[in-house]
Amino acid sequence: MRILIDECLDWRLSRALSEHDCASVHQMNWGGLSNGLLLKKAQEEFDVLLTGDTNLSFQQNVTSFDTAVVILGAGSTRLTDTLTLMSQVAKLLPTIQPGDVVVVGPKAK
Repeated sequence: MRILIDECLDWRLSRALSEHDCASVHQMNWGGLSNGLLLKKAQEEFDVLLTGDTNLSFQQNVTSFDTAVVILGAGSTRLTDTLTLMSQVAKLLPTIQPGDVVVVGPKAK
């Protein structure tokens, strides 16, 4: 599965998802893109966008894109906080579908 790690997250999260093909927004040279444009570009090359932006699903019609979005509700986007959620992310990846929006972590609702 191809996973794009949003620029608000640490690229080192990819190490916890080593069974998947991960790239960061910075590696793709997509830094600074608006969320709408980022989702549009991501759907062309990635299956999942991993983000810490808890407002993304309120700002964009995420379900209209052909990529799934996993939101890390860790309370912060620091590596020490988000890394603990990677086992939950890895468990949900086999069942996630395009257009799905899933919040993982203690702030999940």
